Amino acid sequence: MITVQREIRTPRPMADVVAYLSDFSNAEQWDPGTVSCARLGSGPIAVGTTYRNVSRFRGKETQLQYELTRLDPDHLVFVGNNKTVTSTDDLAFAPDRAGGTVLTYRATLVFHGLAKLATPFLRRPFEKLADETQAQMTRVLAALRVE
Repeated sequence: MITVQREIRTPRPMADVVAYLSDFSNAEQWDPGTVSCARLGSGPIAVGTTYRNVSRFRGKETQLQYELTRLDPDHLVFVGNNKTVTSTDDLAFAPDRAGGTVLTYRATLVFHGLAKLATPFLRRPFEKLADETQAQMTRVLAALRVE
């Protein structure tokens, strides 16, 4: 298992940040590893909403089906699966004193089958990806315009 965690601060109000990030198809904008992410189905976003995500890591593309498993005003959790990995994106939000938001972003990857053997060798590349995600998400959230 690999877990990476980063803190992101943004001047945007918490409700706006949570609303934006609750639509996981927006991962195309804030996650440098995401190639595409499409919502499956229709209706309001709720626990159980699913997404087809294509990500690129170390030059290889992989597809995962993500499900929104927690939708609270201050906490979101998305769990993605395929035969090789279970990926959990855990986003916890808190207001800061200036009216902005502090986001604690934690990604956990649990590899299955033979892929488990590669776990020790993947920590450093995932830490690098987490740094890139932190930088990109900070930029995207700072420029966020919610209607």
